[in-house]
Amino acid sequence: MTDTIETLQARMDAAARALDFEEAKRCRDMISLMRRGATATEAERADLSGIERQQPGAMGLGTSRQRVTPPPGWKPPAKPDLMTTGETTRRGRRK
Repeated sequence: MTDTIETLQARMDAAARALDFEEAKRCRDMISLMRRGATATEAERADLSGIERQQPGAMGLGTSRQRVTPPPGWKPPAKPDLMTTGETTRRGRRK
């Protein structure tokens, strides 16, 4: 069974209208694989069960890590003293 992107798009739309979101998701994933260069039979045989899409805005553009972890041994810098930040001496130099 070789599907084209157009037939998969129609199947995805019909499944979404019928509230069969699992089938719509499967068709969507097959379409994205075919657009990246996979053949229809390769896209049908691909196991996409363990793939999870990144949540939008979770980390920004260009990364797949969900959370930032600091390197081992890293300590945050000391907070500045708000009472003296930006103050100058009598000669105009900053402290």
